[in-house]
Amino acid sequence: MNTRARVVRLVDRLVDALIRWDAETLQAISEHPLLRPLARVFLVATYLGDGYLWGGLALGLILFGRPIDRTYVLIGLAISIVNIAVFRMFKLIFARERPVFVANSLRSRMIDSYSFPSGHATVSFGLAWMIAVFYPHLGIQLATYLVAITIAVSRVYLKEHYPLDVICGAILGSFVAAYLVPIFTRLFL
Repeated sequence: MNTRARVVRLVDRLVDALIRWDAETLQAISEHPLLRPLARVFLVATYLGDGYLWGGLALGLILFGRPIDRTYVLIGLAISIVNIAVFRMFKLIFARERPVFVANSLRSRMIDSYSFPSGHATVSFGLAWMIAVFYPHLGIQLATYLVAITIAVSRVYLKEHYPLDVICGAILGSFVAAYLVPIFTRLFL
């Protein structure tokens, strides 16, 4: 067997192990008895992650914030638009099916049929990154990332995404925001 064939077999085994870990971790999170009391919190987090939370925050900043806060809202909107375009493109490229739903699923409405990457995680972590840059207060940063993490975990708990979907979505959203915040800051400020 040549080196190329060995490398291909090794990569295949690694991908199989990663997919197996993803499915096992999905089951472990979605069926963990310590997380059951948080089922309603995760359901609310998923719905708020549809945009209601970030839209409400933006509306509050527009109505009651300083002029600079309104500029931050525009930057956040621009970053979110780019993040949505990027994760939609990746969903079409990878076309990974969502996890199979059990009969007692807490939520049945799906925005699309593809799973990878998680749009909720992508947008939430992109906005969390932006908020952490523009509001460098530890309490605000911790609260924002706690919300983003709760939204991301809710997607796995409700079996709408595999763990790697939300992990990669969080990385993707953070990367896009880290790249765009300096550019949009120069454009808008």
